[in-house]
This record gives sequence, C-alpha cells and structure tokens, in this order.
Amino acid sequence: MSRTLTHEADVCVIGGGMAGLAAALSAARHGADTVLMHDRPVLGGNASSECRVHISGADRHNRRPNARETGILEELRLANLCRNPQRSYSVWDAILYDTARREEGLRLMLNCSAQQACMADGRIESVTGWQGTTQTHHRVRARIFIDCSGDAVLAPLTGAAFRIGREGREEFGESFAPERPDRGTMGMTLAFAAAEHDSPQPFTAPPWAHRFDRCEDLPGGHGWWELGYWWIELGGLADSIHDTEQIRDQLLAVVLGVWDHIKNRCPHHRRQAANWALNWLQFLPAKRESRRYVGRHVLSQQDLMSGGHFPDVVAYGGWTIDEHPPVGVGCAGLGLRPAYHGDTPIYGIPYGTLVARDIPNLMFAGRCASCTHIAMSSARVMGTATVMGQAAGTAAALAVRRGIDPPEVSDHVGQLQQALLADDAYLPGVRQEFSETTVRAKLIASAGDPEPLRDGINRPVGDEQHAWNCRVGDALEMVFPAPAVVERLTLIADSGLDQLIQMSHWQADDQRTSPPESLLADARLEVRIGGRWVPAGAVRGNYQRLVRIDVARRCEGIRLTIEKTWGAEQTRLFAAYVD
Repeated sequence: MSRTLTHEADVCVIGGGMAGLAAALSAARHGADTVLMHDRPVLGGNASSECRVHISGADRHNRRPNARETGILEELRLANLCRNPQRSYSVWDAILYDTARREEGLRLMLNCSAQQACMADGRIESVTGWQGTTQTHHRVRARIFIDCSGDAVLAPLTGAAFRIGREGREEFGESFAPERPDRGTMGMTLAFAAAEHDSPQPFTAPPWAHRFDRCEDLPGGHGWWELGYWWIELGGLADSIHDTEQIRDQLLAVVLGVWDHIKNRCPHHRRQAANWALNWLQFLPAKRESRRYVGRHVLSQQDLMSGGHFPDVVAYGGWTIDEHPPVGVGCAGLGLRPAYHGDTPIYGIPYGTLVARDIPNLMFAGRCASCTHIAMSSARVMGTATVMGQAAGTAAALAVRRGIDPPEVSDHVGQLQQALLADDAYLPGVRQEFSETTVRAKLIASAGDPEPLRDGINRPVGDEQHAWNCRVGDALEMVFPAPAVVERLTLIADSGLDQLIQMSHWQADDQRTSPPESLLADARLEVRIGGRWVPAGAVRGNYQRLVRIDVARRCEGIRLTIEKTWGAEQTRLFAAYVD
C-alpha cells in the first residue's frame, strides 16, 4: 500500500538537472528551507551519466575565452577537475550528489516525479510527486516553486501559460523564425560510447535496427566514433513529451544502425573500426525542446543579437542561435543542417524571463524559461541554464526573506544582482559593490597594481585584465583608516577562464583534467592589531575560484601572502574584499 508524506518548505525546486541543482543550492545557501524533487536517481540531467551531454555555454567550448560561466557551475567543474581526473561520469554524478547532500537546508527527493499541483487563490499551494522506489507520494507545501524540469511539468498542472513550437516571423519580428508558426521543435538525441580492443570485435545489428547502406544517408560525419553523435536526433515532428517512449525506440534503431554502418558497411572506416566495440548506450533521450513558459518577459532574437542590455539582468548567454531542424536525422535526405544564425554576442538575460506572468509564486529556469523558439535555441544550453537556475534560486530566497512574491523582487533587483556577484556570478555590465571598509582601505602590494581588485569586474573583459598580477611570495595589505570588524575576506582567484575545463568522455588535447596551474592553492592571512601583524588564518589545498576566509576580528588591516599555486609561479587575483 502506498503512503503520503507531507513536507513544509520555503522553496520547492522541480527538476534536478543543472538548472535545478543550481537553483536549489543557491536558495538553500541564502537561507531558504529548500526541497529538490527530481525524477531520476542521479542529478545533472543531460549532463549526468545517463546522457553525457557537454555543458555548453557562452564560451562556446573556449572558442570565446574568458566568457565561461562562474558561480555554482564553476565550483562544480573545479571540484570535478580535482576529484575526477579520470573523467568518470559516475564520479561526476557523485560530485553533484555530494554537493547537494552536504548543503544545509536542502532536502533531496530523488526518483520522485511531480504529478499533481494544488492551487488556492491563483497560487500554487503544494506539489505532489510519486517516488516509485518507496511507493510514496510526497506532498511539498512551499511558498515558492521553481520549475527546472525542462518539460515545464507544472504548466499543465497549474494552468500557467506556456508555448510549444516555433513562433511565426511577425509575432516578435524575428528574421530567423519561419514565416508561419508551427508546432515543430528541436528533437532529442541518443548517444553511444565505444572503446578499442586488441582484437577484432564483431557486431551484429538487431533486426529492428535501421540500415544505412551509404555514407550519404547520414547527416553528419562519422570518421570518429569514440563518442557519437549529436545528429542522431528525432522527435521534432512528434510530441516531444507524450511520444518520448516511441521516439526513444526509434532513436535506438538509428543508433545501432549507425554503428552497424561504421562496423560493417562504411567503405571508408570499417577496417579502422574492426577492433572497436560499444561500451555504453544512452537509453534516456536528451531533449532539446518541449514546453516553454510565458513569463513577464519573453526573450527574443532581438534581445540576443542586441546584447540584452537589461537593467534587471540576472544571467547571461552567448551560445550561437543553434536551431536544429525538426526533421532531425532525416535532414540528410533533405539537404538540411542545423542553422547557426550568425555570431551571437554575450547577451544579458532579464529577471522577467524567470518569473511567471500569471502565477505569483511560480518561477522557472533552463530550457523551459520564457523564450521564443529562436532565443531558446541559444539559451537552452546547460551553461546558460545553470546561471539562470542560480539566479532563480537566489531570487526565491530573497523573496522569502522579505516576505514577498517573486514578481516583487523586481523592486529589489539591485540587491539580487549584488548577491549574485558576491557568489561569483558574472552579470554583463554590472559591477560588484564593496563594503565601505574595502572601499576606504589603502591597498599596498609587494609588486604590481592592486587597485583592480576592487574595480567590481572579476574577470578579463576585452583588453582589460581587471586583476592584480602577482607571484608566489607576493603579499597584499589592506590597511583601514580606522579599526574595523572584519568577518570575512573573499578572494576571486585565477581558475583559467581561458582554458577548457568541461566534463567530457572525449579528452581533447587542450582539455584540462587537473586544476589550472594559475589557481591559488595556499595562502597565509594575518591581521594587524595594535600595530603588530598576527596570524589569522590560512588557505590550504584550495581548488576553487571563489575563496572565503573567516576572520571575525577587529583589526587595523589584513595581509595576505601567496604561498603556493597549482604549479605556476605567476598568478592573478580578480577581487579581494572584506565584509
């Protein structure tokens, strides 16, 4: 017999992909009692071991250096470099799980699918999920709900406005949109992984596998087969939610047919592939598009191409407008390819994109955020989704603290932006503001100019480094005009934003599997009391970009000495400030 358990929370996040994980972590870290309800056994969504999709973002796999998403995503990636040099996706799953499990104020409900929402006076009162592993219904009553499910599962359960398919060109004035609206979407993908052995590895396709006799029948290249392929894509002409099981079966037939072509039919590659065998097949389709909420702002092509200079910017993107034809793998016979609509600049994403227009306590982030189909073709990638999630979670916690609904956070967007910047998020065009103690302090460095440490921009932008260039052994002093209570010193270290650190089954030559050499590892902190410098703390074995050192002392100044990096003699700090 099943049972029902009721839980009370401030914030309930639905969906534990990268957007949902970031939303839940940020809400909990800012003091909200948070529940994360996720329908899979592992966190990470498309980035998990179940799908193994690269986390793409504004840096475009480092083709645009120094544009990489920081904040929670950088924290997770740097932990992965340190703890998972072997690039195991199961270890990556464990890192995500460990991060969530250790977060105070965050409760995980895995293998739990949201199935019902109760409404009262136009608000969501509770969401109930079914946890098949325990045969338990979990009812979560919360003040704010954040849908990061990708499929916008709360939309049909609550009556929230949503869209499916492609807008017509005239509705938003989008030149890249089709002339008339339709229900076509981008499809979903199944991938595979293969490994080389010492002897020939025969492969016999099942009778239901698709047969590709000619290379021309395949829409993409297949000369490399360690991991493949994004273009094995279907579902854009079907219902990408209700037809998922059928689409999965069709995709499996295509995947095994492609492998059969490589192993047994390809005139160019079958000899080289003789000793290769499959060692992993993806069974959970990685979706690109389904429902999209209608929020207080609908992000459009013009927003992206103009740079998205919004006063309420809370996240950013920069991936190309990467629009896949709904026909998917069948595009080979039609001469179609994904449409890369020119070079997309770094663009801001406004707060209104994450807030429902019709339900006051509903937010969302990720590919179900409030975007047109064209804008979502860029904003859907997981790097962008994660920073949206961090913004949504931080905003939800702010709303809880102030006793207001998410739409009213717009009146406090400056506070939201500063909270995000303090957590090492990047917001184009917004400078971090520092405490009066930091602003009035005299900065003294043993070498170099330390003033960029408080210019409020914590990464290289254009030709400006916005950093203090230093070496191992260098020291930084912050001398206050009068004694002050210092609770904490925060540093932004050099984690190599010009390097490739993404998790991938495939190891590129320039892809790191250890922390960047320039990253701060060890440092010594002293405080000046009564004119004397006394020890006050240390950093040991650090592998993070965001470094916080508790001080809790009344002092006349602080001194930080760089003792060790992960291998480089020269390094940089992008910020150093006290609270």
